[in-house]
Amino acid sequence: MTMANGGLPSSELADRSRHLLRSLMFGLISGLLLLAFGMLAGEVLEGDTRTVDMYLLSQAESLRVSHAWVADIMRDLSGLGSTIVLTLFTAITVGYLMVTCARATAVLVVLSALSGSVLVDVFKAWFGRVRPDPAYSEFVVSGLSFPSGHAAMSAAVFLTLGTLVATTRQAWTERIYILFSAITLTVLVGVSRVVLGVHWTTDVAAGWAFGSGWAIVWLLLAREVARRHKPS
Repeated sequence: MTMANGGLPSSELADRSRHLLRSLMFGLISGLLLLAFGMLAGEVLEGDTRTVDMYLLSQAESLRVSHAWVADIMRDLSGLGSTIVLTLFTAITVGYLMVTCARATAVLVVLSALSGSVLVDVFKAWFGRVRPDPAYSEFVVSGLSFPSGHAAMSAAVFLTLGTLVATTRQAWTERIYILFSAITLTVLVGVSRVVLGVHWTTDVAAGWAFGSGWAIVWLLLAREVARRHKPS
């Protein structure tokens, strides 16, 4: 067996190098997503997004008026990002992880979902942005608007669970399909909130940015925990 400097086998050193590079790459992506959230929040506070938000809100209303069936579909898609549905998905995944003795990962999944939900509520209270006028909306929703909780938490939950499931598969085609499905669900939930007129478009964009960045942070942590507990 070839030994590298420091007494480590060259294969192990290569694995560590790849692990570090992947962690740095995904850490950078997470940082950029969270930075994008911060920049978008600044634009919203300054009122610079008002024009585009109003334009897209009116376009969404026109779409619902001209195609009545759109609202029914969007309601169903929006339900995928509800607290009850996301909690159910998370509980099922945590249960599976516990059964397969991945208890540390199960705890991290719970902490990720809970902390993400708390932060979204904190952000809503901090920014205090009101929702679109009910005259433009399909139905009235209470609470504050920025960022979209449906968009943020669907991104955090679906991307986290999708990635965890994908890592159990060996074939790249299977992994890509699972991740694509998780991304598609996240996008559809966010789009539904805009089309229904219950959120500004920038609420959803910010929710996607925060939720995706948050998911990556916890996935990196789960990956590191799994690596440290891996039998030598």
